[in-house]
Amino acid sequence: MIRALDHMVILVNDLTLASAHYTRLGFTVTPGGKHADGATHNALVVFPDTTYLELLAFLRPTPEHRWWHHAAHGEGLIDFALLPGAIEQDVADARDRGLALAGPIAGGRLRPDGQRVSWQSALPDTPDLPFLCGDVTPRTLRVPEGPARRHANGATGIAAVVVAVADLAASVARYRALLGGDASGPTFELGGATITLADASTKAARTRLERRGEGLLALTLRAGPASGAGRLDPSRTHGAPIDLDVSLP
Repeated sequence: MIRALDHMVILVNDLTLASAHYTRLGFTVTPGGKHADGATHNALVVFPDTTYLELLAFLRPTPEHRWWHHAAHGEGLIDFALLPGAIEQDVADARDRGLALAGPIAGGRLRPDGQRVSWQSALPDTPDLPFLCGDVTPRTLRVPEGPARRHANGATGIAAVVVAVADLAASVARYRALLGGDASGPTFELGGATITLADASTKAARTRLERRGEGLLALTLRAGPASGAGRLDPSRTHGAPIDLDVSLP
């Protein structure tokens, strides 16, 4: 069974600059390293609830990469991942419910400290859906613990995401096939967070669909009562619409 949100992917042009900007927003940013294909590198903002933001930049032009087309549309939210319980079984279950998923596919990266991290992913064939990311090496190697999860701005986790979709009914059906259960949508609960689908009837979704197509639109982070609530400066988040909400448990 798919367990929870795993991470959000934020495309940035310059990883060093983006890391500095997220630090100024009060996040603790941890260098992630270079991915196994050599095309990208990343840095992580990890939360106490074990979810994280992945700041990702290309190291070279890579037209064959599944995210490369986003580079033409600028920085911002481009994708997100869910955490499977057992990825092979979760892929099989989704296929039994009529959903096409490619995988499991081996992936990994080399951390700056020389530690190799490995995982398996499963990829949907439509951009409205997230991918699955299941650990092969211990999860704490990919998602560091301790001080990396403490943030000066009080952020404690990802509470909600919004996904822009072209056909609401079709996307609801695909999410039901991916997640199982009998939720009718357009909001799905998963591991203490929510995933809400929004179509072109909302201005923000319509803008996303026109600019970049279907996919991750916005996210809300839980934050402590002493934090400053509201939308974070998009010039510092590199185009990612991120809200801090102090009212969420």
